[in-house]
Amino acid sequence: MEWWSRFKDNDSLRRTSVLAFICVMLYVTRSIISLVLLTFILTYLSTRLVNWGHRKTHVSKKILAIIWYVAIGGFLYIALTKYLPILFNQTFAMIESVFNFYQQPDQNSKLLDWIGKNISFNEIREHVTSGVKVIFTTLSSIGSMGVTFLLSLVLSFFFIIEVDWVKSFSHSFLTSKIGLFCEDVAYLGKKFTNTFGVVLEAQFLIAVINTGLTVLGLSIMKFPQLLSLALMVFILSLIPVAGVIISCIPLTLIGYSIGGVQHVVYILIMITVIHALESYILNPKLMSSKTNLPVFYVFVVLMFSEKFFGVWGLITGIPVFVFILDLLEVKHETAHSTKKVE
Repeated sequence: MEWWSRFKDNDSLRRTSVLAFICVMLYVTRSIISLVLLTFILTYLSTRLVNWGHRKTHVSKKILAIIWYVAIGGFLYIALTKYLPILFNQTFAMIESVFNFYQQPDQNSKLLDWIGKNISFNEIREHVTSGVKVIFTTLSSIGSMGVTFLLSLVLSFFFIIEVDWVKSFSHSFLTSKIGLFCEDVAYLGKKFTNTFGVVLEAQFLIAVINTGLTVLGLSIMKFPQLLSLALMVFILSLIPVAGVIISCIPLTLIGYSIGGVQHVVYILIMITVIHALESYILNPKLMSSKTNLPVFYVFVVLMFSEKFFGVWGLITGIPVFVFILDLLEVKHETAHSTKKVE
């Protein structure tokens, strides 16, 4: 058929059709989307770490992978048995102390007096406390998320252990009757890994650095419940750009309850410095120039991705957007290069 020959010869149309088919399949299997994303994230990050360790030590990749996954298992065991109860208690203690402070404002403080009269902290506390209970109950119980994470861990482990066999077996599909389809899937998969994976890896590294710097600053200011605050900052730091700004709100509320306006100023200065470090040093170093998006675009993408994909959208929205830009071959200059041209 002539139309089929034209379709096969048109790379852009054919790959667009394959991408649409993949999107439909992901939508149909959306009930296991968490398993797919977690498996990809764990596999990508673990593979990068194992390859890095192999280059540095020349130890077998399989041995390094076993050591790495045993370390993950040990960390999870210690975290669940020792630190989860501490985290649970610290979080509730922090919520109670902050709400008690704002419910009993100093009579000389008009700001706190106004807040106390116009905001129902009892109702807010009930919602926040119930929400935290749900989160910790989900994390500490053997529920669907725990099973999903365990399955993702097992799948990523076997992928890394048998990576050569997996690649060889997958390559055999290229010479099958669906070879053309598999070639397009391989092309899209490579694009996806080179954009989504790289950006996601950078987000994790930036989150670790931001959390370390923030916790260091909070410890200097004598903040209590650092373990709970570290977890909050790390999770928010996984959201590009916006996470650092969002974390400013609870930190300033807690800071005011501890040291007044002086601590609020210190926190704002600390957040500003960390945000500048992320924007002008970490992002250019860890990500390619094409991932340097204007803050306006970042917030727009995050709003839409959160609307359609929930919490996962906040974490994966920017990497997916960068992947789409790469497919569309959208090229743009950074702000610095634009200034030079002008």
